Amino acid sequence: MQNVVDSVQRVSSVIEEISQASREQTDGIEQINQAVAQMDQGTQQNAALVEEATAAAAALQHQAHDLQQVVAAFQLQAGHGGGGVGQAAPALPAAGAPRQLR
Repeated sequence: MQNVVDSVQRVSSVIEEISQASREQTDGIEQINQAVAQMDQGTQQNAALVEEATAAAAALQHQAHDLQQVVAAFQLQAGHGGGGVGQAAPALPAAGAPRQLR
């Protein structure tokens, strides 16, 4: 009869060890799930930031193209125009008293 009692105690001990190991595995799996959820959230935030950066880059490219076209209107070809940079335009006559004709 003692053999049966000893065997039951060993089986009970093994079952308790299995139960403890299962609880530890459950805790580990929960931690892994939390880490994966955080990684997923970070990935979604990064994807949103990439979309915003892509839109901003496209807008900047469009603005740069527009600016290039505006600046091109002010560029002078060599040999044309009134001179180099810093040269003043000819003065216009000032408005004043009317001239008398003779």
